[in-house]
Amino acid sequence: MPVTLHAAPASDLTPDEIARWRAVPVAVAVDLGRDAGQIDPAIRPLRPAGQQPRLFGQAVTVRCDPPDFGAVLHALDVIQPGQVLVIDAGSHRDTAMIGDILSGHLRQKGVVGLVCDGAVRDTGTLGGWDDFAVFSRWITPRGPTGADKGSVNLPVVIGGCMVRPGDLVIGDDDGLVALTPQVVRSRIADAEAKLAREVEWTRALAQGQSAAQVFGLSAPIRA
Repeated sequence: MPVTLHAAPASDLTPDEIARWRAVPVAVAVDLGRDAGQIDPAIRPLRPAGQQPRLFGQAVTVRCDPPDFGAVLHALDVIQPGQVLVIDAGSHRDTAMIGDILSGHLRQKGVVGLVCDGAVRDTGTLGGWDDFAVFSRWITPRGPTGADKGSVNLPVVIGGCMVRPGDLVIGDDDGLVALTPQVVRSRIADAEAKLAREVEWTRALAQGQSAAQVFGLSAPIRA
């Protein structure tokens, strides 16, 4: 069966609504609760901690049937600058769904990075880019075969998290989170409040206040 290419749903998120999340680390977003879609921490960035470029953009989703990677190829023609390619390969570990040629093309188009719940290859090249973020569950040298299956721009499951086309995907050294448009709108004030509390905690601790004072702990039972 040929690859099914679905039209991308229209996004009603404004640039300002999205931009407010740029200052929010993944850890703060995940701490908001289960409506913030944490992706399995086993899907990791290629670059070492401290060197990983931030992943931030709306998702173009791909569902593959490994070893076939046809859906990835078709996604190359519809993905836009600033977006994130999200590949559901069913956690398949034996066949890479993407490598340096396709990733390089995405990078040249202005795509900010990719997430693969499956395998990637050519990591020596991919891991050398500081302007294109790659997150993957596996690494393998074996390339794909076949380009006739899969779908583009349907909801997919990535590391146990449902990701829909247009969801906001954020990735950093700690991991990944996918936010629906509803969460983008409804939880940004909570995220910004948490950031403000963290600044205050840091200030208070630096000024010599006790942890019990700063975090409002109950008095301990002293043995």
